[in-house]
Amino acid sequence: MSRAAGRPTKAVVTEHPIAVIRAARDRPCTLLVCRGCCCGNPRKHPGADHQGQLERLRTAAGDATGRFMVRTTDCLGPCDQANVIVVQPSTEGRRHGGRAVWIGFALDDRFTDDILHWIGQGGPGLAAPPAALELQFIHAPGADRTRARGRRRARG
Repeated sequence: MSRAAGRPTKAVVTEHPIAVIRAARDRPCTLLVCRGCCCGNPRKHPGADHQGQLERLRTAAGDATGRFMVRTTDCLGPCDQANVIVVQPSTEGRRHGGRAVWIGFALDDRFTDDILHWIGQGGPGLAAPPAALELQFIHAPGADRTRARGRRRARG
């Protein structure tokens, strides 16, 4: 029990807690593809086939039968490094130390080849990224502020 507004309350238990735990245990690697104000914008990068890239990633995810998935989102923030894709590790990749990887300037077929190769091998935590892809890694927005706050707390 916990207290809310001075009254005891009961914890809410879902009908299928095992299903929730199982779903989290089996989460595949996920590509979060920015398609906000700048990413995917043909005016900003007229030579890139933005829609073709997204279709290729989605087709590969479908062919991978659940080993990875593709989601799109509105603006992720670092518009000066468009197109941005975040690679979120699978549950297994997280267990092996994998963390979300932010990639910028994701514009051409070579990039798409590299990311599909990396994800095919397991992605963050399970496989090393291709060297050319690693050159496109960027900091997540706010990551520097978070690190600075952590250092201040550690000292203080």
